[in-house]
Amino acid sequence: MKLSVLDQSVISKGDSASTALQNTVRLAQVTEKLGYTRFWVAEHHNTNGIAGSSPEVLISHIASNTKKIRVGSGGVLLPQYSPYKIAENFKVLEALFPNRIDVGVGRSPGGSPSTRMALTDGLRKSMNEFPRQVQDLQGFLLNQLPNEHSFHDVKAYPAIESLPEMWILGITHRGARIAAEHGTAFTYGHFITPDNGLRAMDYYYTHFQPSPFLQEPKTNVCVFVVCAKTQEEAEELAVSQDLWLLGVEKGIETRIPSVEEAKELTLTADERTKIQNNRRRMIIGTPQKVKTELQRLSEKYQTDEFMIITNINNFQDKIRSYTLLAEELF
Repeated sequence: MKLSVLDQSVISKGDSASTALQNTVRLAQVTEKLGYTRFWVAEHHNTNGIAGSSPEVLISHIASNTKKIRVGSGGVLLPQYSPYKIAENFKVLEALFPNRIDVGVGRSPGGSPSTRMALTDGLRKSMNEFPRQVQDLQGFLLNQLPNEHSFHDVKAYPAIESLPEMWILGITHRGARIAAEHGTAFTYGHFITPDNGLRAMDYYYTHFQPSPFLQEPKTNVCVFVVCAKTQEEAEELAVSQDLWLLGVEKGIETRIPSVEEAKELTLTADERTKIQNNRRRMIIGTPQKVKTELQRLSEKYQTDEFMIITNINNFQDKIRSYTLLAEELF
């Protein structure tokens, strides 16, 4: 089984955005040494607790401070942008770090309607254009747009000898369909919703069409994990992640609270129910328990790679979680 990392550069309460970004780089260095396969950073906007608003900039810095781990986006919000500009950005990254760059793209609007309009500079762009944008992005990466395309004569530079690995991120069979039809790798977001994974992964494997980017189906699954030496310790650490998710879903607070703050908070019955439901998106426990659960999900989803996301307050506990998991699986 291969392990990779998705890091959102979430700010713990009491820390700064600069600290969160420095911790992201440090986590990449640590997980590279531990044997993780790839390290992806996310894209979020108009939120006080997530410092990672520009994955391309962060990818360059992380790749500069690591040696071999693949670095990429999980993912760039393609509906808001020009496929041509994304192709240029990732060709520059691939030229700087050959055979180490992943371009992962998703269909998310990126936030509220006004946030999305700010991203598009006031242009009303349809989310339904996503499949066409994926096709255009591939065309610009290859510089092989059809003759009838409006931008057939426009080339994306620099010229590069290798292509970045292309991934579509999805949480339904619709995302899987786009990945399959365009011959890209596919990431399923179990950490967002665990309910649609079987249908999505089955569709992808059944309908995959080879492309210049990928000849055989390739997948991974992203899941929240909190790992500690004992079940009790893991449960305690996960309390900060539980409360963070509540804040994210309410759109009020996206910084990660401390375990102490989370324990002191009086929760409503609805909030306790929500936390219980959110636990279906996570694996929390000892290294052996996490390994067993990942093996179960591996069989369920027919994948050999997991993107691990751990959003807890204390960075050293976060490092320890990734370390214990690697020591158990590698």
